[in-house]
Amino acid sequence: MIITENLTKRFDKLTAVDNLSLNIGSGELFGFLGPNGAGKTTTINMLTGLLQPTSGTATICGFDIQKQPLQAKAVTGLLPDTPHLYETLTGRQFVRFIADLYEIEPKRSEGRMDELFELFDLTESVDDLIRGYSHGMKKKLLLTSVIVQEPKVMFLDEPTSGLDPKSARTAKEILKALCDRGCTVFMTTHILEVAEGMCDRIGIINKGQLIAVGTMEELRRSEGVNGLSLEDIFLDLTGGIEYEEMARFLEAG
Repeated sequence: MIITENLTKRFDKLTAVDNLSLNIGSGELFGFLGPNGAGKTTTINMLTGLLQPTSGTATICGFDIQKQPLQAKAVTGLLPDTPHLYETLTGRQFVRFIADLYEIEPKRSEGRMDELFELFDLTESVDDLIRGYSHGMKKKLLLTSVIVQEPKVMFLDEPTSGLDPKSARTAKEILKALCDRGCTVFMTTHILEVAEGMCDRIGIINKGQLIAVGTMEELRRSEGVNGLSLEDIFLDLTGGIEYEEMARFLEAG
């Protein structure tokens, strides 16, 4: 469903993503992790056609994102980390607008959006202007609009950040159910417990390079220690030395 081959993006002298090669299958919930500035959002922006890669290729459901952008985008849903919405629309109008863009049959989209409004506790606010929504409400509305599209592939940048615990739990359960039905989810998150509990496989990127990929068991075997948490593995691969120095500093204090 998602294939990248040597995908690279450079900004002047900075290589934000360096020869990224991935193969993500149907129904897979893939967690893409890394420190701030590691290249996660740049990767999503290339895979959704918002950025042109410097080199390499990416296909979504067999469509080359550069050569067949309309076909690739038609099967793709995107949730950015920072929601940018049409604030003079109501929540309901916005979701209807997105459903119409993706040519979802109105009767189907209306029923689906009402279910999601209720699940995300938005029912009392959907007919208010979006300009009055909190950050978390905007995030839930945008996630609703992505789900209503019924995409084959979802790209979600920090989908649970800014959500209250109930809504975060709801989002996680919905995403797992969608994957069970064959949807592929490519998700970034800084909440490692979320990634460990949800994801089928995990990729870790650092300074633009993919440094590890696999299931939790595969990542543990690569570290040579059973029972490690994802946080232990992540820190060891991306910042173990700095973490040890901080621990020594705290102990000395």
